[in-house]
Amino acid sequence: MGSYPVNLMLRFLLEIAAIAAVGIWGWKQGADWVRFLWAFLLPILLMAVWGIFAVPEDPSRSGNAPVAVPGWLRLLIELGIFTFASWVLYDIGFLLSSMVFAGICLLHYIASYDRVIWLLKG
Repeated sequence: MGSYPVNLMLRFLLEIAAIAAVGIWGWKQGADWVRFLWAFLLPILLMAVWGIFAVPEDPSRSGNAPVAVPGWLRLLIELGIFTFASWVLYDIGFLLSSMVFAGICLLHYIASYDRVIWLLKG
């Protein structure tokens, strides 16, 4: 079910929401030109980490792994990014959005139990 198209779309939307949340948080962290650095570089860093570190032959991705990592590490990266995004929403005062985002992430991983098991075994 982890590779089911609806679940893949949900994960993609969660990724976009996480990147946007981190960008908004970054914007609120600085003043003047520094806020531009936070707002753009932090999301770019997250996108790079998400895209570069992958498990070879992951059926939910293209199968390519620019930097091959074990499944448990990939799962930790994903959970870390989603947890950070939930925290930044909380930090900028979007408590309800933070809880909804975390809840949807949890539901996504429950629905992707087969992929989670595959990642942990690999």
